[in-house]
Amino acid sequence: MPLSLLALSVALYVGGAVASVVLPERGASWTVAITGGFGALLGIAASVPVLIDGHAVTAAIAGPFPFAHFSVRLDALAAFMVLTISLLAAAIAVFGAAYVEEEYAGRGIGAMGFFMNLFIASMMLVVVSDDAMWFIVFFEMMSLTSYFLVVFEQDDEAISAGWIYFLIAHAGTMLVLIAFLLLFARTGSFDFATFRSATLPAPVASVIFVLAFVGFGAKAGMIPLHIWLPRAHPAAPSHASALLSGVMIKIGVFGIVKVGVDLLGAATVWWGVAVLGFGAISSVLGVIYALAEHDIKRLLAYHSVENIGIILIGVGIGMIGIAAGQPALATLGLFAGLYHLLNHAVFKSLLFLGAGAVISRTHSKDMGRMGGLLHLMPWTALAFLIGALAICAVPPLNGFVSEWFTYQSLFIAALHGSSLLRLVAPLSAVMLGIASALAVMCFVKAFGVTFSGEPRSEPAAAATEVGWPMLIGMGWLAACCVMFGIGAPIVAPVIRDVAASLGGHGIEVANNFVVFPGDTGIGELSTPLMAVLLIGLAGVPLVITGLFAGRRPKPRIGAEVWACGYAPDARMSVSAGGFAEPIKVLFRPLYGVRSWADGCFAATRPWFATIPASAGRTEQYWDRWLLAPLGRGVQALGEQMQFLQGGDFRIYCLYIVAALIVLLAVAIG
Repeated sequence: MPLSLLALSVALYVGGAVASVVLPERGASWTVAITGGFGALLGIAASVPVLIDGHAVTAAIAGPFPFAHFSVRLDALAAFMVLTISLLAAAIAVFGAAYVEEEYAGRGIGAMGFFMNLFIASMMLVVVSDDAMWFIVFFEMMSLTSYFLVVFEQDDEAISAGWIYFLIAHAGTMLVLIAFLLLFARTGSFDFATFRSATLPAPVASVIFVLAFVGFGAKAGMIPLHIWLPRAHPAAPSHASALLSGVMIKIGVFGIVKVGVDLLGAATVWWGVAVLGFGAISSVLGVIYALAEHDIKRLLAYHSVENIGIILIGVGIGMIGIAAGQPALATLGLFAGLYHLLNHAVFKSLLFLGAGAVISRTHSKDMGRMGGLLHLMPWTALAFLIGALAICAVPPLNGFVSEWFTYQSLFIAALHGSSLLRLVAPLSAVMLGIASALAVMCFVKAFGVTFSGEPRSEPAAAATEVGWPMLIGMGWLAACCVMFGIGAPIVAPVIRDVAASLGGHGIEVANNFVVFPGDTGIGELSTPLMAVLLIGLAGVPLVITGLFAGRRPKPRIGAEVWACGYAPDARMSVSAGGFAEPIKVLFRPLYGVRSWADGCFAATRPWFATIPASAGRTEQYWDRWLLAPLGRGVQALGEQMQFLQGGDFRIYCLYIVAALIVLLAVAIG
């Protein structure tokens, strides 16, 4: 039944994609929304039974290639990813129906729906593929469909971003393909089940892991392979950006876990240390770069780099636990990474949809041209605020819970790990703390500059709230942020089982209304109690007002604000650039490295641009020196042999007799 539901879900996405290019624009947008919405519901229905039951469901049919059957496997990890994709796809379907009609009417809505639905379908097929060849096919399909979404605007910025994304995505795919070919050379099969049971020499396994880690790391956007991400995500339409940042880069993390843990068994400690190190560096540099941005979508894109780093920290601890023979640590680390994967998917998609709503009303991505939107777009502001609080790990929202578990896994690793881990784990915890503090600063800037103060442009002053479909899409994700935080005692055991299926064991992480990292003596956390206390704290002003309601307040002073001798002006409010200036000065060398890397990559564009011209010249050489002489030789030979066809019927009969004599002689010989 789960696989049947999953197949029907994919069929709906594909059917919606085809219908979107056949129907008129308005019909196309709502067809994509309806098929996408029902496809998402079927995806949720397919994944939940597997997550609850824990048993993998498999199927295989003969494909067109005898060496690679079309095999699918819906195990706990795949079901978890299908659920994550479907939760976001449901919100995107509702939000996108109204968004594309407002922003892209007459600009190819059908084509956008085609690529969007195929993009979601390809991601679903990637995570359930149980064969290396089909995995690469769907992985490449995911990259190509997302590329067309990135370049959809067809302006210089989008084309440039698409070029960088196309190059890095395919370079990563090539590395993953080489890793799978090495496994095929050792096993003689492309089937993942054969890969799991293979015994590989340590050097070969390490080479395969490094290839897969770099290849999938490029898709995930970890530093230093992140340069495509802050360009591609802002260039795409906002609901596509939500999928790119919320789900697609998680496919990179899924690939690292799939190869490093599921297929190779995390056999060596240094693999996990490498993942942990890259994660810690990405978490800090991602948020530092985000602070310097004034483009709201680029700011959010850099925060994807930061949160991918946080996820990789948990994955790295889990891999270290497996390699070191500590299943409890392995389960806790993987659990923290997967929990944050789900949480980041939800709150980052919410933030991108909120940014899209704001951009649709202000017609600008520059936060310096916004301001004053809190009263003009109150529901959008509330949704964005919930996403901002979640990404800043403010309790009791979901981001706080997963980061708390990540800290706990680092503390336990430092206490019970090797001497190397006792050095690396505390250092990673410090870097995670720095990243968390800077994230708060960044979103104080993002929310404050965008929604508070006075409008800084005419479109901002004339902004109105978006329509109800867009609000429903944002509201669904905001509700998930609250549910996955307050409902942590219910959600945590399910994700724990997914982590335990990858090589650990079923540690306890929840009891009644409390969550804990395997042992209540280490630490306890009750998000429902936190929610009650925070709601109660919010009611304190009401209680005070009630107690002193009968007293006459002092008269209000109505004097103007003193602004150092100047009349108050909207330009005096804090700007996005001024807010981040101290951080830019403090970390100036790191921003210099980013500028240098961007410049080096830009310098390669003219060289790559010469490839088509060189290919064209090479093609002329082939024509001139090989194909043309060959053609002239064949023509001359034909002209010389024309005498054989003189038109005499008797001569033709002689040819037949001569041919029979020759064939008879050959047969006798």
